[in-house]
Amino acid sequence: MIEQNNKKAWLYLLPAIIFLGIFMIYPLFDVFIYSLEEEYNFASQSSTGTGLFNFSYVLHDPYFIQALKNTFILVIITVPLSTGLALLISVGLNSITKLRDFLQTVFFLPYVTNTLAVGLVFMILFKKTAYSDGLINLLINAFGGSSIDFIDGPYWAKMMVLCIYTVWIVMPFKILILTSALASVNQDYYKAAKIDGTSKLRIFTKITLPMISPMIFYLIITGFIGAFKAYSDAVALFGTDLNAAGMNTIVGYIYDMLYGNSGGYPSYASAAALILFAIVLTITCINLLISGKNNAARG
Repeated sequence: MIEQNNKKAWLYLLPAIIFLGIFMIYPLFDVFIYSLEEEYNFASQSSTGTGLFNFSYVLHDPYFIQALKNTFILVIITVPLSTGLALLISVGLNSITKLRDFLQTVFFLPYVTNTLAVGLVFMILFKKTAYSDGLINLLINAFGGSSIDFIDGPYWAKMMVLCIYTVWIVMPFKILILTSALASVNQDYYKAAKIDGTSKLRIFTKITLPMISPMIFYLIITGFIGAFKAYSDAVALFGTDLNAAGMNTIVGYIYDMLYGNSGGYPSYASAAALILFAIVLTITCINLLISGKNNAARG
């Protein structure tokens, strides 16, 4: 009977296994093969040999180093900032009973809005044109400051806009998840704490945070993965030639190596993709390890 049930279980899993094998496992294996083929020619499907030259080339390519720097800055700034802001907003929404559903919808709207459409709005806010310096610069001028070219100007200004844009895009989803997590916390804990005269800050740190910490770690892990895969955000703000703007990301570098102005180098793109995979896998494992230790400590 048990053996028959096992056969049925494998039969039910078979479509998913086939799907994952064709669209995930095989491409990963194919990328690994491409990354080892030196001077691979896509037209003739030939290479001069196998080795680690592609990895060495990518790691010494100034464009990749710039993309790596941009991606890490984006990750380090946007993931903690978006998660923290989402947590604060979610706590505020959870304390509002009458307008909670309406405000949740309002905060979720940016998530379902087209990325490029949001990018165009940000360009209107920050980009200097022949007719206007942008809304943000008008506000800066109103307080006595000088205009800043946020789109074509200094690196720090462009990175700041990209970080703000990324936070704006990812925060609605985090608010939705955290609001749901807060709503699922047993209210008896809060009632007992209020009877004991516990302060709101202590209730938040000793009850709320521990109860929703698994969801916070989930958002942090997925946030890291999503930020490392950022590309459309930069394109929406700075156009397709991200190398010229100095705002390329690792995914953008991989795309350029395949299809961009410097395209036609699948071996270099594959090496860069595996480097990105190794970085994301390492950071994800570290986050899971920290999450596991915290759960064990609470247990």
